[in-house]
Amino acid sequence: MRVFALVAAAGKGTRLGADLPKAYVTLRGRTLMERSVTAIETAEIADGIFVVVHPDMEAHARKVLAGHEVTFVHGGKERFDSVAAGLRAIPDADGVVLIHDAARALTPPGLFARVSRAVLEGHEAVIPTVPVADTIKVVEDNVVKATPDRASLRAVQTPQGFDLRALREANREFFAHPFDATDDASIMEHAGHTVTTVAGDPMAFKITTPIDLLLAEHIAGEAEETVFEVPSETS
Repeated sequence: MRVFALVAAAGKGTRLGADLPKAYVTLRGRTLMERSVTAIETAEIADGIFVVVHPDMEAHARKVLAGHEVTFVHGGKERFDSVAAGLRAIPDADGVVLIHDAARALTPPGLFARVSRAVLEGHEAVIPTVPVADTIKVVEDNVVKATPDRASLRAVQTPQGFDLRALREANREFFAHPFDATDDASIMEHAGHTVTTVAGDPMAFKITTPIDLLLAEHIAGEAEETVFEVPSETS
């Protein structure tokens, strides 16, 4: 089965407070988008890379990714519209698709390999996760209603890997009967598929706010080549 990577880079990313959409913000001279694509290329697992961009930003994206072999896809109004457009652009009926947020620009190549390998081994949906360090509260109207046991909680990262045919079918069900989905794995879960976890990586954190960008700048400057692995886990 062939492996395809789909990089979601069509959003505005306004919380970062930049003049450009988040994917085009530079991190030590390289955009978040270009860093994400380079990580996928370095992993040497993708038979094709599809970058989903806003139509108005395609010309800029082509300049950013000059020299990289990618296919550009126009995104939609919402993230799931953009992912659906990316899935339609993939020519194969079967295969593995890795969906990655461009904002997770320091994700190490090994994580792409780990997720794709798990799907190739037969899992229909695979997500990388890391343990939750903070205490989590369920709050309604500023009142704490519950405190979940954090031992069973995980923070979810990307890339998320899927059987291509199964994800396409789950997406069709989602658009026919929409619900409040939070990520691509939740669409598969809602469609009745088992979602399997693999160990994530602290370097795969999402750059969303100015503080995140400052942290990423520091990490990239001090030890960008270092991969901080989390012990293997299955839940």
